[in-house]
Amino acid sequence: MKVIVTGVTGHVGEGVLLECLQNPAVEKVLAVGRRGSGHTHPKLTELLVPDFTKLDAVEEQLEGYDACFYCAGVSSVGMSEADYTRATYETPLRFAEVLARLNPQLVLCHVTGRNTDGTEQGKVMWARVKGRAENALARLPLKSTHNYRPGLMTPMPGQTHVRLIYRLLAPLLKPFMNTLSMHEVGLAMIHCVERPGLKQVLEIDDIREAARPV
Repeated sequence: MKVIVTGVTGHVGEGVLLECLQNPAVEKVLAVGRRGSGHTHPKLTELLVPDFTKLDAVEEQLEGYDACFYCAGVSSVGMSEADYTRATYETPLRFAEVLARLNPQLVLCHVTGRNTDGTEQGKVMWARVKGRAENALARLPLKSTHNYRPGLMTPMPGQTHVRLIYRLLAPLLKPFMNTLSMHEVGLAMIHCVERPGLKQVLEIDDIREAARPV
């Protein structure tokens, strides 16, 4: 399969990228981001895009893909709802709309987060906005859309884009929390492409189940 991965300078995106590069089911990876990933590999091509909502000049390079693993995102800390909506709802939706037009048989795996509010009516701003994004993406004319709601994720070997506090806390919290590895998250995304019919919304246990071999 040929896949697009976004957010490769973040914890989730880099982990998914590394899983794709080592997985024999993946033939080609296009990393789309504002900055380079810092990784090199024969499978890997990088496309630097300053604004994901303005893709006219690079559309040709986005054609011919089987999947997009959308892992880009920002923290809501210190952001207004309007700014967070632009980053978390409008940006992935505009990006995915272009992919749907260019690759109508594409499978989209979109990372939101644990406790995302699919009703769009809750009091927690970030959860409500993420839920709105999930619902809008699920309505796009794609082969399938899968919204991932992971919690704590332990990094892949070789990851460099992991915050120090996360490196310190993850091993301590793992025995007390329902955690996933980045290997499981990346593998579950690959299996969503290979196995039609997996859930549209995947909570932690669903992601772990999707990562298992048949």
